Amino acid sequence: MNFFAQPDHSYLARFLLITLLSTAFVPIAPVAAQMRILLPRTSITADELGVIINDDDPLSRQVGDYYQKARQIPAANLIHLHFPPGRSALGKDEFAQLKAEIDHATPAHIQAFAVAWTSPYRVGCMSITSALAFGFNDDYCSAKCGPTAASAYFNSPSVYPASDLKMRPSMLLAGASFEQVKALIDRGVAADRRFPDGRAYLLSTPDKKRSVRAAYFETTAKELAGVFPIEVLDADAIEHRQDVLFYFTGLPQVPQLKTLGFLPGALADHLTSFGGQLTDSSQMSSLRWLEAGATASYGTVVEPCNHPQKFPFPGIAMYYYASGASAIEAYWKSVAWPGEGVFVGEPLARPFAPKLQEVRPGQFELTIFSPRDGRLQVERSLSAIGPFTATATAYQQPIHRGRNLLRFSLPENSSGYFRLQLSGLSGRARR
Repeated sequence: MNFFAQPDHSYLARFLLITLLSTAFVPIAPVAAQMRILLPRTSITADELGVIINDDDPLSRQVGDYYQKARQIPAANLIHLHFPPGRSALGKDEFAQLKAEIDHATPAHIQAFAVAWTSPYRVGCMSITSALAFGFNDDYCSAKCGPTAASAYFNSPSVYPASDLKMRPSMLLAGASFEQVKALIDRGVAADRRFPDGRAYLLSTPDKKRSVRAAYFETTAKELAGVFPIEVLDADAIEHRQDVLFYFTGLPQVPQLKTLGFLPGALADHLTSFGGQLTDSSQMSSLRWLEAGATASYGTVVEPCNHPQKFPFPGIAMYYYASGASAIEAYWKSVAWPGEGVFVGEPLARPFAPKLQEVRPGQFELTIFSPRDGRLQVERSLSAIGPFTATATAYQQPIHRGRNLLRFSLPENSSGYFRLQLSGLSGRARR
């Protein structure tokens, strides 16, 4: 299956087409007004994101309003609730009522949720992001440090989680103040199609119980060689690095965060018991990552024990991010048992989403990032729903790992639909 999946017919029927755009993503000159170029679908879009707001929480209203404007989210996607704010956890019955209201208010095409508050972050034994995704279910909770129900979204190539898997991944727009959340949102927006030249830091610390993910680090470095620069380190922490795009470690408290420079779109987390207790943890809250400059993070809200399946697999998160997925998709796909873990950050950050420019009439540049080798082929149809056939020149170009700048030409004054088809990129990420 193509990780850069093409839009399916139902998607096209809703006319969610990508019009040929300039660098600033505004319509190009009228000469190409009848031409439509369909970019590979690599992630959910702002039109498909629901925003959940607690109208009884002034900060939630302020964050929701700012996020809608920043991401140009349709007003119909806003879901307004009323419940007393300021609590770490919701009870099962209260949540069930709120979930019924959310389900009733959610348009069918919504694929994921942004949640405009920091607390509550928990529902009983589940995180609130997982409870929103799956509904509350004790199967997603531990019994005596045991396993929990698995997520069908784990390491999944799906770009329509609600349509394909009947679940909507969720992420908290979290922070201690509006200024902090605003900065987080601004970083996420700034990350889009930026193709940052950043580095991944995978740390095996002296805390061996919290460094269980280190068993996968060398495989990750090998599988993603040529995609990202990766440093696998035996160290307590990194410091004075200004190129941090990924930082995965295991400690109850992570030092030297203030010395680091996180690039827009950065993902970072620490494997520990209570990082997801955002406002009242005895350990380092996952919010510290966002305050330091990361764009998304993760932590558990109840004692998970150190099952690596309950935490992000760095290689999987990095793989899907490189494929053009958004932060919410890449992070969610990297956790096999997410029931006890809360996802925080700016959901739609897409540093590696494909970018198309018309550099002169009929001549185009496509910037695309890939975790694997493959090929680009340009196909044409007179209809948005096909059938598509290869252009007369059977135009193809190789795609290599990492960043690619591909140039191709189309006849001037062409009409119809041109689809950029990517092949040879099938397969799931390895841990």
